[in-house]
Amino acid sequence: MNLGSFIKKQFIDVLQWNEDQEGVLAWRYPMQDFEIQNGATLTVRESQLAVFVNEGQVADIFTPGNYTLTTRTLPVLTNLKNWDKLFESPFKSDVYFFSTRLQTGRKWGTPQPITIRDKDFDMIRVRAFGMYSYALSDPRVFFSRISGTREVYTREDFEDQLQGILLSTLANSLGNAQSAFLDLAANQTLMANTVRDAMALSFAQYGLTLDQFNIASFNLPDDLQVALDQRIAAGMKGGLDAAKAAGYARVQAAEAIPIAAGNEGGLAGLGAGLATGVSMGQVMADALGTGAAGAQGHAAAAPAAAAGPTPAERLGQLKQLLDQGLISAADYDAAKAEVLKKLIG
Repeated sequence: MNLGSFIKKQFIDVLQWNEDQEGVLAWRYPMQDFEIQNGATLTVRESQLAVFVNEGQVADIFTPGNYTLTTRTLPVLTNLKNWDKLFESPFKSDVYFFSTRLQTGRKWGTPQPITIRDKDFDMIRVRAFGMYSYALSDPRVFFSRISGTREVYTREDFEDQLQGILLSTLANSLGNAQSAFLDLAANQTLMANTVRDAMALSFAQYGLTLDQFNIASFNLPDDLQVALDQRIAAGMKGGLDAAKAAGYARVQAAEAIPIAAGNEGGLAGLGAGLATGVSMGQVMADALGTGAAGAQGHAAAAPAAAAGPTPAERLGQLKQLLDQGLISAADYDAAKAEVLKKLIG
């Protein structure tokens, strides 16, 4: 090498990374045709690791601190290359910096519901949401399996794969839990710890340490949530037997009365129906009867319903509905007027 070409050579005296870009996990120092000067300074800041890679092999890993690059500080690299001049001249090597800072506030969620078996509802579809945090802990593994020789590798480049690991682990954990959905929702912390232990092993395979993992909520799809709300309102936990079916009918009947009152004609229309022989009391009895006794009562009342109640009975039924708070005073007065009108003419 003549003097002119030597002067054109550019040497690196200081290697460091300022982490100017948020979310970068790995960054390659821009070498190009540069060479590292013997005796150069390497600065590795807290929450960083530096890795020297020579001919595709990880040679040395530097923890936080300031280093003067000599044969004493690069023994592995010296052995790999078998430098006969012991670094008295500049040398070339790729230098990568890795961020070991905690990546916090990473959100996760199930894009599609996960189908699981449930003790109470047989098969249900569940969605879950939460947050997690992690840190890069083994740059050798992360470099060889994930980031490679890219100039910049960000957490966004990798988190799609992390989400896949997370969702797969969550599905397996939910499937093996053998717990009812209501129990899962009430023990989110316990389930989160179970999932976290399984996920930590998967993260370690990529040189990462899982720090925190939580489940913020378990949700059902809207149609299943409506069905669950109805069953909770009826006080049910399992299948519908005769008594529970009657209870469910009572809830539906009670919910229907305010709706009827708000419609045109409202309960006054129901009162008019009473006057024409359709007994509102019987309708309510159908809904409010319980079990086999209610069914038998309905069968026995069928001939009487066909004949129609007397005006006095109709008024008594209306008064009973009023006293129970099932109709308003205005509805009672309107229906009573219809009955009296039919009676008096």
